[in-house]
Amino acid sequence: MVTWRSALELAGLVRQKEVKPLEVLDAVLARLEAVNPTLNAFCLVAADAARVAAREAEIAVMKGEPIGPLHGVPISIKDVLPARGLTTTGGSRLYEEFVPEHDALALGRLKAAGTVLFGKTLTENPLFGVTRNPWDTTLTPGGSSGGAAAAVASGIGPLALGTDGGGSIRIPAAFCGVYGLKPSFGRVPDRAVFGGFEHVGHVGPITRTVRDAAAVLDVIAGGDDRDRESLPREAGSYLEACDADVKGLNVAWAPDLGYAAVDPRVLAVCENAAGIFETLGCHVEVVNPGWENPEEPFTTMIAAQFYAAWSDRLPDAEPQMDPSLVRLIRRGGAVSARDYLRAVAFVEAYWAEVQTFLERFDVLLMPTVAVPPFGAGALPPREIAGQDVSVLGWMPFTYPFNMTGQPAASVPAGWTDEGLPVGLQIVGRRHADGTVLAASAAFEAASPWRDRRPGL
Repeated sequence: MVTWRSALELAGLVRQKEVKPLEVLDAVLARLEAVNPTLNAFCLVAADAARVAAREAEIAVMKGEPIGPLHGVPISIKDVLPARGLTTTGGSRLYEEFVPEHDALALGRLKAAGTVLFGKTLTENPLFGVTRNPWDTTLTPGGSSGGAAAAVASGIGPLALGTDGGGSIRIPAAFCGVYGLKPSFGRVPDRAVFGGFEHVGHVGPITRTVRDAAAVLDVIAGGDDRDRESLPREAGSYLEACDADVKGLNVAWAPDLGYAAVDPRVLAVCENAAGIFETLGCHVEVVNPGWENPEEPFTTMIAAQFYAAWSDRLPDAEPQMDPSLVRLIRRGGAVSARDYLRAVAFVEAYWAEVQTFLERFDVLLMPTVAVPPFGAGALPPREIAGQDVSVLGWMPFTYPFNMTGQPAASVPAGWTDEGLPVGLQIVGRRHADGTVLAASAAFEAASPWRDRRPGL
């Protein structure tokens, strides 16, 4: 069935003229029409523009013109990423009529590689409501790239582009049983339209296979002077990196990072997944890194950045803004310059600890999220495994690596007895995106997940 093919398979079929881009697109749009009323994953469907692009892609194939590596493959993007000529709201009433004149840098590269943009995704927000998890529609797909993960998990396109400022690619990937990659900070250039996540924001793919994510990264990675923090392009191919032998890798398994409470169901699945790396010939060691919980400095820094980005809108625009966003902005107003600089200094010291620790290990494993998916539209749990937890206590494993900027991915580790997906996070050394992809691909081969599909 076309809708469950990987992006690389579809690109190959298009290149060999065994399937037409328009046929692929129509199948994806039919799937969207069938399941999106239940999921509410898409806030915009650009069917007409996508069909024009698919026809152009088809003509290029028939004429024998040079085509890109993902030619004719449908893709969706998160609605915080601008798409030329398409409304880009960020889920905010303030931007419900904003139509950008330029594509996000990554989207421009994906279009040049032949992909066909057919829609924009989001999760719970004031404009479009609650998005639901395809494995259990009473539960959340995670945020804030939850619409992207729900779409990929349910067969609405093989590729989605998301953003991750504290876990927003990896958390929904874990909750929806798909693969999510947060590349190294700066690996993918970005000119963020919506401020607040400076220095911690990443753009990356959500896919059903590791190699599809690697193929996307091959397209979107590399420096751009419009983003002065972007990294130069590395030599070699990320897709080829997936074939690297992981035998002999030194792997650290940190079940709770020394400070997190973890749901026993999540822990059991992730412990089994970590053990698979031993069968792959890796040296696996159970560790407690001894790092301090970074939640307070992280939230201080983000609140201050949101205040700087959005406080000029208050109080006039407050009725149009999400109440939780308003609270965050007001909290940022109470952060002094001294508090902010101390938080930044903490990040520097935290990075030094993490970097020193990973001199001993090639990759670090842990659960992606401390809990299974919780109720759609509900607040995250404040008690885990019998312990009271902080506001971010349910997601203690993701935002630390936004602070350090290291590459990190969530692979489907398995499913709970209730049939809910659980993610295992794989964190690499600084700029070692290829190693994270190699470890992810080896795990996928040993414990495949792509044929397990939600029963929508």
